[in-house]
Amino acid sequence: MPYRQLTHLLDQRFDALSPELQRAARWVRKHPAELGLQSMRQSAQAANVSPATMTRLAQALGLDGFEAMRRPAMAAFARSVSRAQAPVEPGGADAAASPLARAQRANVASIGERNPAGHLLDAAARILRARHVLFLGLRASFGIAYHLHYTCDWLRPGTQLATDPGGAWADRLAALGADDLLVAVSQAPYTVLTVDAVLHAQASGVPVLALTDSALSPLARAATQTLLFDTASPAFFHSMTGAQALAEALMDAVAQQGGDAVVQRLAARQQQLQAAHVYWDKPVRPSPPAMGRATA
Repeated sequence: MPYRQLTHLLDQRFDALSPELQRAARWVRKHPAELGLQSMRQSAQAANVSPATMTRLAQALGLDGFEAMRRPAMAAFARSVSRAQAPVEPGGADAAASPLARAQRANVASIGERNPAGHLLDAAARILRARHVLFLGLRASFGIAYHLHYTCDWLRPGTQLATDPGGAWADRLAALGADDLLVAVSQAPYTVLTVDAVLHAQASGVPVLALTDSALSPLARAATQTLLFDTASPAFFHSMTGAQALAEALMDAVAQQGGDAVVQRLAARQQQLQAAHVYWDKPVRPSPPAMGRATA
């Protein structure tokens, strides 16, 4: 069984699992390398469940036992190690790339791998169809939410960014209705305020589009639709490259589907910015040569 088939089973059957099995499923989904390398007892201890729970989880997925669940993760980990240790062809694209650069490339590629064809178009249609769109991302995800809002505001009216130094952004969330859309961005470890906002929107009947790193994340569990990105990095911080690539792909889909309304709004916005002289358009004069001391 390919590892992606295992993750598909976990996502597909998660709601039917008991709370104890869900705790184990979340750990398995989040720690594929550890699952592939550790024993059942070690994995159960890390997931804070009993070893028998790991066996029951595998059986709930239709597998013979823990080893049948561990093998796909082990094979996926071995392939990732093999790729990392593979000799780089001189002069090839990865010849001068650092491990971080290679991880960033893989995170960008994850956008197409983790989001089935048509999901981006469906999400773009939601954004265009909504009466108002509120973008929310906090801490590391704030930059992604800001970029989404800045770009989307060029394409359609009625967009807002959930930010306010006085803390009043919650009022904007409370004002959303069933005809609006909350676009929320977060990755593990998930920011409590973002999760609370998504849960509040769900309870209030507000559609939620989640951009996140796992189909089992608290955002994805409460969202109307979810788009996924990878965050792998050899550095201390998780990579935001995948999230940024997903944001750009989503806005590109919005622009393509927006038709004449988007074209007209872009033209009007460009005229406004040109009239306001927002962008530098003056010729840059070269600096005069430095005056040196005359010599005989």
